[in-house]
Amino acid sequence: MIYRPYGSTGKQVSVIGFGGMRFGKDDDYAAEVVRYANARGINYFDTAPFYCDDRSEGIFGKAFKNMPGDFFVSTKSLIRKEKTAMEVRGRIELSLERMGVEKINFFHMWCIMDMEQYRQIMAPGGPYEGAMKAKEEGLVDHVVFSTHCTGEDIRTIIEDDVFEGVLLGYNVINHPFRQEGVQAALERNVGVVTMNPLGGGLIPRYRDHFSFIRQDEEETTVQAALRFNASQPGITVVLSGMGSIEEVDENVEAVSRPLVISDAKRQEIESRLTEKLDTLCTNCQYCREKKCPSNIKMNHFMEAYNMLLLMGDEQEVLQQLDYYRQNGDLKADDAMPGECIACGVCEALCTQKLPIIQRLDEVQKIINRQA
Repeated sequence: MIYRPYGSTGKQVSVIGFGGMRFGKDDDYAAEVVRYANARGINYFDTAPFYCDDRSEGIFGKAFKNMPGDFFVSTKSLIRKEKTAMEVRGRIELSLERMGVEKINFFHMWCIMDMEQYRQIMAPGGPYEGAMKAKEEGLVDHVVFSTHCTGEDIRTIIEDDVFEGVLLGYNVINHPFRQEGVQAALERNVGVVTMNPLGGGLIPRYRDHFSFIRQDEEETTVQAALRFNASQPGITVVLSGMGSIEEVDENVEAVSRPLVISDAKRQEIESRLTEKLDTLCTNCQYCREKKCPSNIKMNHFMEAYNMLLLMGDEQEVLQQLDYYRQNGDLKADDAMPGECIACGVCEALCTQKLPIIQRLDEVQKIINRQA
């Protein structure tokens, strides 16, 4: 395993980090996977309240009771729920209890979507104040932030010099549109952890389509995507969700090859990228049907729309919907995209600021044309 300094914190962290958002239903096995990852050299473990139906922090707590090596833990405060310093303090205490640790090494102001939210976090008596107070008391080592802002806004936040690290979305298919944030962090010696290195699962699901990113015939498409992120100047940790021992092995072995992308491969990748790829839904499920007044499973319809962006073929959209029906993810009595009332709840929740209402309408038109 390769280790890198996390900005100016003095901590050496593994270049592959463990994301706690993809655990299966068996908590005991999930904890075993965490311990196995630590045995293979991973020492950066990231979680959050509400991950995996609010089970993730507890799974890590179970694993941390018997870890084979040293480790660092990262978790978060959801600014939509914890809006005051006192509420953030309560969140920190709950996370410490769930995970059975004395301190949180990297505590994130979670999911900053725009500069207005950033200003709310930094206001007197707000979340940042609560996190810094916890740091003074030794409950938190480093206050950092996660964001879905533009590269320009990320630069603004970093240049305010109030955070020691940033967690941001970055991968081989969208990196040109995220680069400014990474560059700003590099200039300020701020740690950078990248989430969604596999495009929210798009890259492994469509391995053949993205096989052009492979530089070595012996590496998998997933490994190529992880290695691409790890090779970028300024990136400290490549965070990847892991639900099995096999996935841990595949991810760790990705950095066993030189972390270098040849000029020819880089040019080939750049030539394949378009702005459309930056608007692929990553299936984060913040917009899932429980938040929708019409109970539309819009994440499935948004993933089907991805096929239109990737393949340019309406039949691929229909085939994806058929796949969901065959797996039981979409049932005959489920709400259809045409039942959308355009209330905008989903778009307000979307971390990528995608035009969900418009895409639901387009998917419905594709379905209608089939009928």
